[in-house]
Amino acid sequence: MVVDDQVLIRAGLVAMIKAAPGLNAVGEASSGEQAVELAARLRPDVILMDIRMPGLSGVAATEQILAAATHDPPRILILTTFDLDEYVYAALRAGASGFMLKDTSPERLFAAIAAIAGGDMLFTPGVLRRLIEANTRPGPAAGAPGQDLAALTSREQEVLRLVARGLSNTDIAGTLYVSEATVKTHLNRLMSKLSLSSRAQAVVVAYESGLVTPGSPD
Repeated sequence: MVVDDQVLIRAGLVAMIKAAPGLNAVGEASSGEQAVELAARLRPDVILMDIRMPGLSGVAATEQILAAATHDPPRILILTTFDLDEYVYAALRAGASGFMLKDTSPERLFAAIAAIAGGDMLFTPGVLRRLIEANTRPGPAAGAPGQDLAALTSREQEVLRLVARGLSNTDIAGTLYVSEATVKTHLNRLMSKLSLSSRAQAVVVAYESGLVTPGSPD
């Protein structure tokens, strides 16, 4: 599903998606309010979400869509014109799976859709680190989603720490000398305990809780 208040951008994205093999645009919304309504009705796998819109912003729409999803929530890819837009950080904190600049190529956009549909985050660890360091300070953050890490086992905290460092599940398995399936189990459990909806949100919580310190070496 495509969400953008600018009709030419929205129409262009819809046309590209419809022309791409294996993809289909199931709906389009011109506002955050309409996006929330359509997401509940159409249940898309992936939503391309404009972040700056009159009325309900892309951040607020992301929060409402994910909060309303009872199972299999959509993966939300934020579209922005600035790679360090403060709104991008807010959207990732709300549960978006990543972001892309609006001037990206169609090929990269299609690859991005496939990546987040498969559960991956869409940004490099370095970009996420810059976003976090620009928007938060180390130490417990009041109001951070799932900030109480006391519910996590020591192994779950270690997995969360490695996720925040940008390691893939395969890399984490190698670091901890466990199977990739075990890593996925720990990750799913910690995300459930902390009421998180995306891997990106888990990374944000790791920094905001002080489990990982901005500026520290990998």
